[in-house]
Amino acid sequence: MSCPFSGNGAQASRRGLLAAAGGLAAAAGSLGNARAGTAQSGAVEPFFGPHQAGIATPQQTHSYFAAFDVTAKQPGELMAMLRAWTDASARMTAGQTARDIATGPDVPAGDGGAALDLPAARLTLTFGFGPGLFSKDGKDRYGLAGRRPEALVDLPRFNGDQLDPARCGGDLSVQACADDPQVAFHAVRELARLAYDAAQIRWVQTGFTAATPAGHTTRNLMGFKDGTNNPHPGGGATADMPRGFDDVVWVGPQGPDWMQGGSYLVTRRIRISLEHWDRTEVDFQEQVIGRHKYSGAPIGKQAEYEPLGLDRADADGNPVIPDTAHVRMAAAAANDGAQILRRAYSYNDGVSFTAERWPPWRQGMMFDAGLFFVAYQNDPRTGFIKMFEAMAKLDALNQYTTHVGSGIFACPAGVQPGEFIGQRLFATA
Repeated sequence: MSCPFSGNGAQASRRGLLAAAGGLAAAAGSLGNARAGTAQSGAVEPFFGPHQAGIATPQQTHSYFAAFDVTAKQPGELMAMLRAWTDASARMTAGQTARDIATGPDVPAGDGGAALDLPAARLTLTFGFGPGLFSKDGKDRYGLAGRRPEALVDLPRFNGDQLDPARCGGDLSVQACADDPQVAFHAVRELARLAYDAAQIRWVQTGFTAATPAGHTTRNLMGFKDGTNNPHPGGGATADMPRGFDDVVWVGPQGPDWMQGGSYLVTRRIRISLEHWDRTEVDFQEQVIGRHKYSGAPIGKQAEYEPLGLDRADADGNPVIPDTAHVRMAAAAANDGAQILRRAYSYNDGVSFTAERWPPWRQGMMFDAGLFFVAYQNDPRTGFIKMFEAMAKLDALNQYTTHVGSGIFACPAGVQPGEFIGQRLFATA
């Protein structure tokens, strides 16, 4: 049997293969750099660089996230898989097949072919290492236990959690983001094929968001703008964000060498009781969130990006933005300066016939839909955990939401040509 991690030859493009087969004209020249509405343009996001793509990258419209359990017996098997993943990822993000496609009897396909006639669609692939990669069940499987970063902590159990173990954890994570859902799914599917002998999928989550013009904020399934107070790449401090993007997101000298230039990822699958939210008056919804629904402005203000003004009071001395409003609870000023980068996606997994909530929300059928929360930070202890400990207890939004899935991963720095993902971790283990 041929090795699943071998066979990297000339890089065949997806469009070029079809043209050679007698169909389509091959795409010529360099690919464009357009951002909005690029599913048909073939725009490419660079795979190699000091940071992994898919973090500071302008957000794509579709996501396919997968957590894997590693089954490799030896470190060499794991490293071979990561090298194969790196090679395939560099090809697929450039609009090429995961591996060369050969033809003939008894020749296994190098690529499943689901994206052969599709452009790159700004595909990015972002990889993370979970706690189980360093040690599991008390065993140091790959000689990495001593290299586990202090910041890669096990998430505590938060108030109100109803976590499904089948939607939690993982030794490795892969998030494919693209402006075409089939491109994103194809990428993870090909990586899963390459991992057959070394890792297996533990859980997955699809996600979507709307394409919005530059300077505008997308809306979540509750109808509110989501991510107004996000730090922006290259941006500095503001009235509501005391630290700039680089200081919030990237690991610096305080982290181990292999994580410098990387970031820590926290995921939460948050189911939203949309049926009950839709029966709630808009003014009450605004009190729960702390912003006006249609403009996105803080309550009592006109424009979305105006400072929150958390110290404002009405004529009776009550806070204009309620004490338990979501934006107040999440604000850096309420959490000793804690900040994160939100890169969340909405999800819709159909309907379920058994409600996952306590009375009075129980009913025969509910949308299985909500938010796949994705957050990057340079230290989850001072980022997400610091922020969410209070939110889990007091946030008014909790009456409509339930956290049912969770994960934490260390996303190493980017790779250069000739390297593989996380190579510095293994080089010094």
